[in-house]
Order: sequence, then structure tokens, then C-alpha cells
Amino acid sequence: MKNRIWMLGAVLAVMCSAQPRKFVVGIGGLMHESNSFNPAKTTLADFGGARGASTTSSADMLSVWRKSNTELTGYLDGADAEGFGVFAGFVASATPKGPLTTDTFNTLTERLISSLKAAPKLDGILLALHGAMVVDGYPQGDEEIVRRVRAEFGDSIPLIVTHDYHGNPSPEIVRMTTALVGYQQNPHLDTRLRGKRAATIMGRTLRGEIKPVQVIVKPPMVFNIIFQNTYAAPFRPITRTSMDLEQSNPKILAVSVMGGYQYGDVPYMGPSAIVVADGDRALAEREARRFSDMMWNARSEIALKVPDPAEAVRRAKAATKFPVALFDAGDNIGGGSAGDSTFILDELVKQKALGWVVVIADPAAVDAAVKAGIGGVFDMETGGKTDNMHGKPVRVRGKVKSMHDGSYIETEIRHGGGRYHRMGLVAVIEAEGSTDDDKNLLVVTTRRTSPNSIHQIQSLGIYPQRQRILVAKGTIAPRAAYEPVAAEIIAVDSPGSTVVNPARFTFRNVREKLWGIE
Repeated sequence: MKNRIWMLGAVLAVMCSAQPRKFVVGIGGLMHESNSFNPAKTTLADFGGARGASTTSSADMLSVWRKSNTELTGYLDGADAEGFGVFAGFVASATPKGPLTTDTFNTLTERLISSLKAAPKLDGILLALHGAMVVDGYPQGDEEIVRRVRAEFGDSIPLIVTHDYHGNPSPEIVRMTTALVGYQQNPHLDTRLRGKRAATIMGRTLRGEIKPVQVIVKPPMVFNIIFQNTYAAPFRPITRTSMDLEQSNPKILAVSVMGGYQYGDVPYMGPSAIVVADGDRALAEREARRFSDMMWNARSEIALKVPDPAEAVRRAKAATKFPVALFDAGDNIGGGSAGDSTFILDELVKQKALGWVVVIADPAAVDAAVKAGIGGVFDMETGGKTDNMHGKPVRVRGKVKSMHDGSYIETEIRHGGGRYHRMGLVAVIEAEGSTDDDKNLLVVTTRRTSPNSIHQIQSLGIYPQRQRILVAKGTIAPRAAYEPVAAEIIAVDSPGSTVVNPARFTFRNVREKLWGIE
């Protein structure tokens, strides 16, 4: 009997030893959209000192990633479906701003690589990179990250990267990666899906089922951000076609038609078509050129006819259905602006508009409200304090209506897929001119926060459907949040570091004269 038990144990041991080792894939990321025209440099402090709420290097964060709808969440979904293990490496992100300093970039990249090297063994690497990172000394920042990762881990390990729809990828980053998968949608509601697609390609590559090859084609143009709404013409049919191709052709592994980021003065600024195919480079090149041609042929539909702040406020006041949402394109926080532009606020005050809501990042105004206390008098110059691009401070008189810690949760899928949002300490000011039915509300925040969620104001006790005019500092990103509540959305050609007309900037590093840059 003992011999039989011993023999059975030996057989089980042999069977277990014959089981293939489970693949392990490292996950890391450095995410930053860098505005070349914002003079305020991005430093380590903007990343929470590399140890803040927007930063992690701990496997404990896997549970946090699973609760969101970002590409990191998608990586985990794909790992579960494909049956490979994950090693959580260093991930850092910061609110868009000016270019990273060299020291900041080097520190973050070293921490990313060190975290991945801490894994016992990696069979592949998934990197979440924005695609529009600009660094002092390295204009194509994401390309430099990939170059350094390749230098440490070699050319043979599968390395798959995800990019934001606003990435400006170069041919070199495409050459160095096994596959590059960009968001297809703007507002970015597909971040989780694109992360899962990247992880699916990883799993199939590791098992030897596919051999990804990819091609990038960049039409020589600027596809203006005003027209980058993938849920409306002219980009909608292009995006729809790219999604259909992924579903209909099993040889096509990923199609990423990206609008680009016009505030990055880098060699490969502009839209991109990247197609990843299974072993068929000719197919990938043919389809990438087709999508590039589709963008190029849409030029006749791209004509800037956007009202300035004065005209936009007049139109909002004359509306018959409310609320009207004014999108402050020149102070697009998601594009790297200051968050304290006053051009629209100034017009609202001058034109004696009623029932408006404006959110401005102004820590000094928050401090003043705290000193005054709830119900106290508020009277100070607000906004326009970061630089000389976003207007002058506007005097606002009123009373402190409420104060909040500025934290809120978005449970729905909204732009970027983020769940947890933090504005820092916030004060709501009921400004002069308010009536019982129509409150003029100035929200002053400690931190810049892109209005990707309507809970930015709802969490403060503001009911957007009761207001006449809502001002959101963005261009396309706020649409998913504001379209369900706004009767009308008006994009505003306001000045600032994200002004919609590229002719207002001087580009020095773009690779050639691009159509639409003037």
C-alpha cells in the first residue's frame, strides 16, 4: 500500500513538473500630456513627489486599478482572460502642464525601470504611456522611455504600449515596440477596452499564436482639436471604420487612428494611423495608408468658426433652452493649461449674465474664503494669477456659500476612465447679481482638475440642470459629462496656452510645414 501511495505521488510530481510555467507580464507607466507653450515646467512635485495619490509602485494598487476604467484596468482584464500573471511596476501620472524637466524625467524613468527589474522574471511588458510627453532635451519623451526600457530588457521581450488618442507617436517608437495600441475614442470612453486589447495581443504573442507587425502613417496635417470629437463628423466615420476593421478581419490585431496633440512642438506632432497585423506587413501598410488618406481627405470639413468669449456669452444669454455649456478651449486643463483663465468670467460679469457656474483654480481665493467662513463676505481679485496668457484677475464680490474637501467619485465611464478625483480644498462663492432662482456661482479650487465628470460640481451641491450657463475648461473631454445635461454646447475660442488656432503659436520643432498649422 505504501509503495502504491509513493508511486501515485511520484506520478503527480511528474505531472506537475510537466505543467508549463505561467507567463508573467510586467505593468508600468508614465503618463503626461505636456504643453510646449505652457511656461510652467512639470516637476516631480506634480507627480506627487513620485509618492503621491497619482503614483504607485506597489502590488497593492492592483485592487485600485480593478475599480477604475483605465487601460491599467484593461491590462488586468486581459491578463485574466489570457491566463498570464502580472507584476505591478511603477506607475505615475500628473495633470497636463508644461514640459517635464530633465531631472524629473530621469528620476521617473529610472524608478519605472528599477521596479520592473525587481520582478524575478518577466516574459513581457505592458507600458501605459500617454504619447504626448515633452521633456527638456527629449522632445519625444515617450520614445525615450521605450528606448531605455529596451536597453535594459533587450529586443526580444514582447513590449506592448498603449497611447492616448492625443499621442504624437514617432516611427521610431513604433519600430521599437511589439505593438502600439491607441485609444480610438474621444472623449476617451474606451480606455479599458484598449488596455484589454493590448493585453490580449500580449497573451497571444507569448503563446506563439500570432506574430505582430505594425506600420504607422502620419498625414502631413494638424487635425484641429475642435474637430477631434469621434462621436461626430468629420472624425466619426473614420473611427467607426477603424472599429469595424478590427472586428471583421482576424488578421488585424489593432487599428489606432489618433487625432494627435497640437500643443506639442515636437518633430512628429499630428495625427497618426497605426495598424497592427498578424505577420502581414503589406496588409498593415495598406490599411494604415487608407486611414491616413481618410484624415487627409477630411480637410474640407475642418474650418474654424468658433466664437470668442464675448460672443459666446451673448449667445448663451439669448438661448431659450438651458443650461448652455461654454467650453473654455483656451484654458483646456486636460490639454495642459493653467486652469485660472478669466476671459469668460469677465464677460459673464460685464454682461450681467444670470445663473452661471465657473470653476477656477485659485488657492489664494480658497484661503480667503476659509478665513471669511461660510456666510462670510468674499471680495477679491480672482483667477489670472498663473501667467500672462490667461487673462487678468477679475474682482468677484459675494458671500461664501459652502466649502468642501474637493474629493469625488465618478462611477460611470467618462473621459479617461478615472474613478477618484481630488480638487483639494474647494469654496463655492455666491457672487453678486444672484437671485433666488438664478445663482451666480464661482467655484475656487486648490488644484487644477479637468472637468471630465459632472460630479465636479454636483459633489458641491450644485444642480447643473437648474443653472443657465455652465463653463467647463476643456474642448472635447467634458462632452461625455456635459452632453447628458446641457441643452447646447458652445466651444469658445478663448486665449490661453490651449487656444484652438495653431497660428497663434510659433512652432520650431515640427518635422515639416503641416496643413492646418496656420
